[in-house]
Amino acid sequence: MSESVVVYTLPECQPCRMTKMKLDQEGISYAVVDLSKDEAALEHIRALGHLQAPVVETSSTSWSGFQPELITALAE
Repeated sequence: MSESVVVYTLPECQPCRMTKMKLDQEGISYAVVDLSKDEAALEHIRALGHLQAPVVETSSTSWSGFQPELITALAE
């Protein structure tokens, strides 16, 4: 898996923690952006049409919420 992965999160977000834990389990490296501290990032994910955290973004796709099957597919 050579795609860059960015996880947009919020503090105290259980689905965000679960997403990062699943990425770690799959051995996928990722960058974390805290949406509560980055207004530009918040506007970016809203422009993509996402309304809930976490948002996982790769060079080819993005999704919101805890989506373990999509994370597993990234690792393959």
